[in-house]
This record gives sequence, C-alpha cells and structure tokens, in this order.
Amino acid sequence: MMESKIANTEAPPKPVLPLKTRIAVSFISTFSDAVRRNDGTINRRLLSLIDFKSPPSPSKPIRSVISSDTVVDSTRNLWFRVYTPTDEDGTTSDNVLPVMIFFHGGGFCFLSAASPAYNLVCLRFARRIPAVVISVEYRLAPEHRFPSQYDDAFDILKYLDEHHAEILPANADLSKCYLAGDSAGANIAHHLAVRSCRSKFNVVKVIGLISIQPFFGGEERTESEIRLTDSLLVSVDRSDWCWKVFLPEGSNRDHYAVNVSGPNAEDISDLDFPRSLVFVGGFDPLQDWQRRYYNWLKKSGKDVTLIEYPAMIHAFYIFPELPESSQLISQVKDFVAKGMSQQRKNGVGCADIINGKL
Repeated sequence: MMESKIANTEAPPKPVLPLKTRIAVSFISTFSDAVRRNDGTINRRLLSLIDFKSPPSPSKPIRSVISSDTVVDSTRNLWFRVYTPTDEDGTTSDNVLPVMIFFHGGGFCFLSAASPAYNLVCLRFARRIPAVVISVEYRLAPEHRFPSQYDDAFDILKYLDEHHAEILPANADLSKCYLAGDSAGANIAHHLAVRSCRSKFNVVKVIGLISIQPFFGGEERTESEIRLTDSLLVSVDRSDWCWKVFLPEGSNRDHYAVNVSGPNAEDISDLDFPRSLVFVGGFDPLQDWQRRYYNWLKKSGKDVTLIEYPAMIHAFYIFPELPESSQLISQVKDFVAKGMSQQRKNGVGCADIINGKL
C-alpha cells in the first residue's frame, strides 16, 4: 500500500513560528556555524558550552516513563538509553509493547542521545505510542567517518538480539521492532533497515521504518535546495559541510550513503523491506530528496506512506510548543498500531512464545 497525505493546509510565503521557536532555531544555527572550522573539524570544547546532557531517570518516572543507560562498547562510546512507560503508580505494565530503536539527528556531526530535545522526544514517543524506546548514541563525524555510524547501529541491533533478556523490560517485544530517526538519524535507520533485511537474528524482527525528514542528498541542486538555500538549521552550506566530513575521502554526494535513490543506489527490490512512513516539511531544503526517497521505495515495490507538513521547517517536531509536533507523534502512534494489528493477523510475536501463549 502506498499513500501520500498532506498534514496541513497550504504553506505561507515563509515559516510562521512562535517567538520561542524562532529564537531557539536562530541560536542553534548560529552556534553550529561558529563551531565548524574551515579545516573540516569541529571545536568540541566550544560546543560543550551549550551541548547539555539530560541524565536518565531509572527510579523516578518522568512523564510516566523511566529511563536507564546501557554501555555496549566504552572504547567507542557506544551506548543506548532505554525508555520504558509505566503505570500511574510507577510500575511497569504487563502489556506487551513494541520496541522503537531511535537514532538522533545532527548531520552525523552534532548532538547526542542525551541531548535534552531528543530525551524529551523519546519520552513522548514512549508514553504516547506506548513503546519501549531505545535511543542510540553513535560515533560522530568528522572524528569518525562513514561507515562508523552504520556499524554502530548494526552492532546495537545485534547486541539487543543477544542480550535483550538482561537489559529490556519483560514486556518489550523485539519481534515488533520499529527503526526510527530524524534527519541524519533517519538516514542511519534506512541503511540499518537494508542491512537488517540481509541478516539473521534470533529474536529481532523489524516490521516498520519511521523516517522523519531524512538527511539525503546528491550532487544535483534540487529546486527546494535552490529556493531554500539559506534555510534555518539545514542550509545548503551546512549540509554540504556535513556530507564532506562524513563521507570517505574522495567521495562525492552521489555516494550511496547520501543519494540513496541515485546512480549508485542499492537494489532493494528483492528485500523484505519494512513498512515505511516518511515525513516531509515544506520549508525543508531537503524535501525534494525526501520525496525522491518515497518514490524510490514505491518503485521498489515497498509499502510506504508520505506525510507532508507544508508550513514546517526541518526538525519542527522537536519543538513541543508547535501543535504539528504533537500531530506527528500521533501519526507515528497510528502507524505503529496499524503495524501491530497487521502482524497479529499474520502470526504471533516472540513474546507470545516466551509467555507460553501457544
């Protein structure tokens, strides 16, 4: 099934944002420019002045969600945070929950699973879907180039497959697994979905991909890039810089990691690719690449839905003061619920077997 939906009405001539959002977006854009050096490095010391981290809350629920961190490989700072929704009394429900593995954005170069914005996003996903959410801390460029981020993502999936009983709540069902991410995180989630289709797991079964304004590109300059070249957060200049310090030396933006539907695209037509949901914003310069991704999935015979927000900028959903942010989370909830329903019609999950329900 392929769908395309418009979430709101026509876009205004320029984004209309609350003052709080405009100030935050302007500050982030200015500071990200200040820490990027011409030699392709990042001033991490300067960045640390504003790159705050939210701690986990393993014993005291926040918004009816508890969270805890698990280190997978300290030598590469590979870890993840698990968000588990709780009942009103703070106890974990017996209801079987899907698992969402989430990858944060930041152009492969910035931010963290512990960044306050992403900590809040994962709290909201965990509570409202509800789901057990696993937010991944992966290595960053330029210190760690391609394919470090993709390898980290796959290693997390393998680790969960092998150690789930030790680290996840009993009601987390990895046979109902969704890969999700925004921007660069959505890029990682896509490539992990492809790799997972070609791999064998004991418990993990990926049944859905949630791609929020994915960070894709190419050598061509698209209409939206030309029209929105100086856009907030993801201007063309910032995007080009991030691609340059992420890709292997000598590569251009038609590398398959960037231009997933371009001349060097992987053939996924024969893969059991998961149901996919793609979000696009009308003031995001990356929107043409995102629509091409959607159309490429369709042409490859995959079940994919496109939802467009004509009046929204890149990363709009991390700003909870925007009503569209809440709307997007509701649409993700509906997507997950539909996938769970379809899976129940087709068979049972691993949790049914573990709990002796067969």
